[in-house]
Amino acid sequence: MNYHFITIEGNIGAGKTTLSHLLSKHFNARLILEQFADNPFLPKFYENPQQFAFPLELFFMAERFKQLKDLLQQKDMFQSLTISDYLFTKCLLFAKVNLSEDEFRLYQRIFDIIHQQLVQPDLLIYLHAPVSKLQNNIKKRNRSYEQNIPDQYLFNIQETYTNYIRQHNIKTLFIDTTNADFLGNERHLQVVLEALEKDYENGQHFIALPD
Repeated sequence: MNYHFITIEGNIGAGKTTLSHLLSKHFNARLILEQFADNPFLPKFYENPQQFAFPLELFFMAERFKQLKDLLQQKDMFQSLTISDYLFTKCLLFAKVNLSEDEFRLYQRIFDIIHQQLVQPDLLIYLHAPVSKLQNNIKKRNRSYEQNIPDQYLFNIQETYTNYIRQHNIKTLFIDTTNADFLGNERHLQVVLEALEKDYENGQHFIALPD
């Protein structure tokens, strides 16, 4: 496989962390997982989005930047592949949904300064699922502060991601995870592994999982 840095992205509840764990185990890759639980503003944001959106997004951006910069600058002679369950640009995408226009302009100025200091992934794997599937996954993992996320909010996040991918020439494996079961169906994981052996050009490449 020709990749050294793979990022897995998708909406809330899309299964990013599950697939990241499975791929890192298969390839003996270094794994970078987002430390979302460390953000003290997250439960407050779901209770009062307008008041806590800006500190929430600033905290996420600072933590993601520090984590990615520290880990990606460390060379590991035994692990040539790094897999992350988030793309740093998600900072900007969530901020676009959550912040007012003035707050977003300020946020984007800070983002643009630090984004250029990070290594960009060789490949983005984007997991796409309908909002109903996302809500089912959210309920299953049972994080108390996530249980009342509106469908419209998930739809807005989904649209922001897909618009970003369409507008940028990023090498992306776009996987429909409506019926995905990476833990229970070995064939679903195998399809992803087979796709990673191919040499794709920039742009979107759609991967279908078997029933």
